[in-house]
Amino acid sequence: MATIILITNIDASAQVCFDLARNVDVHLLSTAKTREKAIAGRTTGLCEEGDQITWEAIHFGVKQKFTVRITKMEPFVYFEDEMVKGAFSFMKHKHFFEVNKSGIKMVDEFTFKAPLGFLGSIAERLFLTRYMRKLLAERNKVIKKLAEGK
Repeated sequence: MATIILITNIDASAQVCFDLARNVDVHLLSTAKTREKAIAGRTTGLCEEGDQITWEAIHFGVKQKFTVRITKMEPFVYFEDEMVKGAFSFMKHKHFFEVNKSGIKMVDEFTFKAPLGFLGSIAERLFLTRYMRKLLAERNKVIKKLAEGK
């Protein structure tokens, strides 16, 4: 199992950052390189607790489907999504929004487990963790740019 923690400081309000982070359309914008689409459940707008979204994207040259559910939400402070169905054995993504002197500290805690036991563990270490970190960092870059109006 691997955990990625990313911290992004954003000069904007908690509400703006929170809403951008849970916006399906912003997610699609940030994942344009993988040609991601929301194909079922909530397919546009702001996610709410209990929503399910099925994403389709191309990763490592293979079209994949991945369904997540928004399992917890405390407006402007926290939300989390968990994989319901997909390529990983396990996936949970926690999103935290902390007010600080310069705006918001947005913290992503992304935990996942690759399938295939020992071989999956090797894949996590060799390339999956780096790949997922890059995807999340790109997403955060887009959120920061939109939130700060740049």
